Amino acid sequence: MAEAHQAVGFRTSLTSDGAEVELSAPVLQEIYLSGLRSWKRHLSRFWNDFLTGVFPASPLSWLFLFSAIQLAWFLQLDPSLGLMEKIKELLPDWGGQHHGLRGVLAAALFASCLWGTLIFTLHVALRLLLSYHGWLLEPHGAMSSPTKTWLALVRIFSGRHPMLFSYQRSLPRQPVPSVQDTVRKYLESVRPVLSDEDFDWTAVLAQEFLRLQASLLQWYLRLKSWWASNYVSDWWEEFVYLRSRNPLMVNSNYYMMDFLYVTPTPLQAARAGNAVHALLLYRHRLNRQEIPPTLLMGMRPLCSAQYEKIFNTTRIPGVQKDYIRHLHDSQHVAVFHRGRFFRVGTHSRNSLLSPRALEQQFQRILDDPSPACPHEEHLAALTAAPRGTWAQVRTSLKTQAAEALEAVEGAAFFVSLDAEPAGLTREDPAASLDAYAHALLAGRGHDRWFDKSFTLIVFSNGKLGLSVEHSWADCPISGHMWEFTLATECFQLGYSTDGHCKGHPDPTLPRPQRLQWDLPDQIHSSISLALRGAKILSENVDCHVFPFSLFGKSFIRRCHLSSDSFIQIALQLAHFRDRGQFCLTYESAMTRLFLEGRTETVRSCTREACNFVRAMEDKEKTDPQCLALFRVAVDKHQALLKAAMSGQGVDRHLFALYVVSRFLHLQSPFLTQVHSEQWQLSTSQIPVQQMHLFDVHNYPDYVSSGGGFGPADDHGYGVSYIFMGDDMITFHISSKKSSTKTVRQTGVLASANRGRKRGLAPSCLLSAYFLLVSCSHQHQQSFFTLSKAVLSCSSN
Repeated sequence: MAEAHQAVGFRTSLTSDGAEVELSAPVLQEIYLSGLRSWKRHLSRFWNDFLTGVFPASPLSWLFLFSAIQLAWFLQLDPSLGLMEKIKELLPDWGGQHHGLRGVLAAALFASCLWGTLIFTLHVALRLLLSYHGWLLEPHGAMSSPTKTWLALVRIFSGRHPMLFSYQRSLPRQPVPSVQDTVRKYLESVRPVLSDEDFDWTAVLAQEFLRLQASLLQWYLRLKSWWASNYVSDWWEEFVYLRSRNPLMVNSNYYMMDFLYVTPTPLQAARAGNAVHALLLYRHRLNRQEIPPTLLMGMRPLCSAQYEKIFNTTRIPGVQKDYIRHLHDSQHVAVFHRGRFFRVGTHSRNSLLSPRALEQQFQRILDDPSPACPHEEHLAALTAAPRGTWAQVRTSLKTQAAEALEAVEGAAFFVSLDAEPAGLTREDPAASLDAYAHALLAGRGHDRWFDKSFTLIVFSNGKLGLSVEHSWADCPISGHMWEFTLATECFQLGYSTDGHCKGHPDPTLPRPQRLQWDLPDQIHSSISLALRGAKILSENVDCHVFPFSLFGKSFIRRCHLSSDSFIQIALQLAHFRDRGQFCLTYESAMTRLFLEGRTETVRSCTREACNFVRAMEDKEKTDPQCLALFRVAVDKHQALLKAAMSGQGVDRHLFALYVVSRFLHLQSPFLTQVHSEQWQLSTSQIPVQQMHLFDVHNYPDYVSSGGGFGPADDHGYGVSYIFMGDDMITFHISSKKSSTKTVRQTGVLASANRGRKRGLAPSCLLSAYFLLVSCSHQHQQSFFTLSKAVLSCSSN
């Protein structure tokens, strides 16, 4: 036990004077170093918060201002216009010999006041500049004179060497859109998916809402936007995530994958050691705010608030509502292996444990032959149960096994050492990738602690993965961390020739602490029920991963098209060929241009996209006609995406209006109908944010393959995609096996290419590809013929 090992530092001696406790020198040194680390951490945080608060100014600017005032005073000039004399009069009189000291103090106080005023002015000016979104709405590659002027001013007011949270005080607040515009955009978005009768009825409800309730609800939203940091984000977190009573597994969590084609080492403990060390290095940089803020166009900062809860965070279940528990620090990780839980310390006396030392600790867990206690093996299935059920059981668990529960919930993050291999295999690449995705999303239902902010999953063959709880942040945040982890553990930390972490083991380290769970009898049945429900949920989700390598981002850009819009329109074509109809489509867009912004919905199923799809299905339409409609659809999607990013979307505004109506006990048939909509096609692009960490030209296989999530609707699809380098797109598709309206993805992608079954097939991307190529090279008849062949294959 780690506690027992630490306890031997105390030595008790009895003297003739009576009992006396004597502390050995190593313990005194450890106490001293522990206190020193604590004070350094507090001072570092204070200093970082101070630097963030005064940014874009710096402490040196105060010193320069104070020196200039002192010089002017020495030259018998008064830059304060008499204010310094008044300050001196207010200071205590320490006698004539201290007259010079009063002058220095007066100058320092005046310099501080002037410095604070200048900083406040800079913050206001920068916030006004960052409220400009004209640059976002301009055509790609074009920049107007106002935007060029804006960029120059932002560069002047932004300062140099910003820290992670430096821009937080200068970010504008998310605006509340006009309710008339929101309703108009909503009606436009549902027109392609509703019949004439249903649309007319919806329009009547919308007009009634605008006439009777909209102005009152909008007034409350504007009031909140003036008072709170963000008018919608806290309600989004509470009502969409924390008040949801559904299980987290599949319904809320998402996963991130390892490198697709390579595994740096086959040794499970070694890969875990490097990965955990890299994650803790990221946390160290995060605590010191050494991670640079994300900048669009290299100038426009995004909100960094979501980074605060990456580590040391757990979602605690409640009967009616969960809450997020975040600790300032944690010096251990919780580890699960073969039904047993362990506590592994991450720090030694002086610093973070080395990767080789962490590998040693994980290897000790893998070599531990002790069996799991009764019901301990399936205990984590409770975190996959409905939240109300888990909250009630956790109350008993906290009483009977408080220490073990605290070790898990208070850990920096959770580590699962799986006993099975995962990843791409040559024998059956499609099935192996599907199984890999399923293992990351759901596992076996009892081998992930779904409440933790994220679980690091290490498979027996050294493959990695991440399972992420969604309430605390969105995918770009965890994706940023995951890119750093993969690049650091592979390229910077590296492995020795025998596959182990570099360095030497530390035989003095105490063994990992086995957590003891004293489970009362009444919990046993709850664990069994939770396990049964988790297995049903896990076995019902179907996952498919498809690496598409015919073309990628570079080809799409050469066609002067947005890569994201290209995929979204292709997905509309794919879904129509699968279902024979259009449906509401959800695409997640970020609103981090604003303070505490999270996401907004882009409704990708537009009238323009539908016109293109119908043209592709019409044999009388020529390729140039289809291409023209395709470009119109792409332009429309781009306009919707930019509107969403600039705070002019539809769904978050309608959601906030609905929440206010519920608070006021106002019944709105229109808002109720909006709230009950089902998203049968839920999509998201996973951004690659740190390409400088990877050498895609020399090491093209060492690129993150993205991740995925479960379907938002029981009869729908969940689709995520990532552009791997310039010439590959990886798709992650999910659906429910129990649905009669979706088809199993493994069969779809294989059979669609044989022309026997419809589905979300890659041939829809091929259709768009060959459409573009044939129209660009009309003299090449082979492209035109191949395009027709692909279309025929997909539609049969």
